[in-house]
Amino acid sequence: MNAEPKARLLDVTRLVSRIGRGPLTGVDRVERAYLRALLARHTPLFLLLRTPFGHLILPRTAGPLVLGWIASPQTVPRPDFPFGLGRDLPILKRARIALRDHRLRSCLPWRLTRAVHATMPQGGVYLNVGHANLSERTLAQLQDVPGLRVAVMIHDTIPLDHPDLCRESSVAAFRDSLAATAHQADLILCPSQAAAKDIRRWCDSFRRVPEVKAVHLGVDPVEPDLGNLPATLDLGRPYFVTLGTIEPRKNHALLLDVWVEMANRIPAGRLPQLIIIGQRGWRNQAVFDRLDALRAPDSPVHEFGSLGDAAVAALVMGAKALLMPSLAEGYGLPVIEAARLGTPVLCNDLPVFREILGDYAVYADVADMYSWTTRIIEFSGRVRAAGPGRVLETDVGWTEYFKTVLSTV
Repeated sequence: MNAEPKARLLDVTRLVSRIGRGPLTGVDRVERAYLRALLARHTPLFLLLRTPFGHLILPRTAGPLVLGWIASPQTVPRPDFPFGLGRDLPILKRARIALRDHRLRSCLPWRLTRAVHATMPQGGVYLNVGHANLSERTLAQLQDVPGLRVAVMIHDTIPLDHPDLCRESSVAAFRDSLAATAHQADLILCPSQAAAKDIRRWCDSFRRVPEVKAVHLGVDPVEPDLGNLPATLDLGRPYFVTLGTIEPRKNHALLLDVWVEMANRIPAGRLPQLIIIGQRGWRNQAVFDRLDALRAPDSPVHEFGSLGDAAVAALVMGAKALLMPSLAEGYGLPVIEAARLGTPVLCNDLPVFREILGDYAVYADVADMYSWTTRIIEFSGRVRAAGPGRVLETDVGWTEYFKTVLSTV
């Protein structure tokens, strides 16, 4: 095992940007897990935050503030400006102002090397796990800090492999970020061997392939709470859950097609429910229009843009199965979380799902709607025993994950 670094500098640019913006995405939750884990260790910890005016280097004590504001945005303090000028500022601006008051150093974007060198002892590590602040200028300046090791997590290469499924503006930005990472990082972390293969291929096209380390992500322990479920749901009827941002990659259109097909084959009183949990994303207006047309009280399809973790866990635990017809994934936290709860998983036959789920899941090609319809009808008729059924056998929690990763960085 490698020696503990002299200090760590965790980039929290993305995590801070999520304060007050609703449920965390998978990437956000990974960054939150890193912050929690590093706060629990004795190694000196500093935080890096890019703002519109430059960079802030924050002390360890800013970490609990960020975590608290992520959980409860209403607790972000209002700046004490004269004449009440700070009263109506957006939450993110208030958070940045409050964090600025805690800064150890601040610098303009082109003065980062000097500021980090003045803060960090030699033999430290810079960690960026949020896909933000990955410009060539930023990473090159960090690489110029004497004795500083640069470690970046790339969760997947989906914007480059499937640009048609992503925001148009995000494709070029991600390409620049991955190119900068390939040129400047000492280590690239990723969540799966499938993602590692794609990352090496793209880095090779950028003419430099850093060390790439694949480690399966941990799962946040959540106690399911039936009391937090929406009162409008009839949980006495069989239901299925799909979890994730409503974007083209998640392929909600297939599930809506399946429910139309089942409605033609199954009496209305026996039709299972589909519970869709996730905020509306991008390039998916046709699906949004279909969901808007399904808002009738007797509709078998229910959409929830935001539910607490305990309510989501309770719904997943009670579902006939978690449905994941994704067209591409770098990992897939929802399927692992469902499997850890003992909930069956029906998913697309992706290499990454085979890697992380093995024979736990039932696989069906998304090009074959008949198979999806048939499998869902079969699951709907199964009687699940009280309590969790078969649970995915894995020892990868966040504790085990960080034992592996932090031996490297």
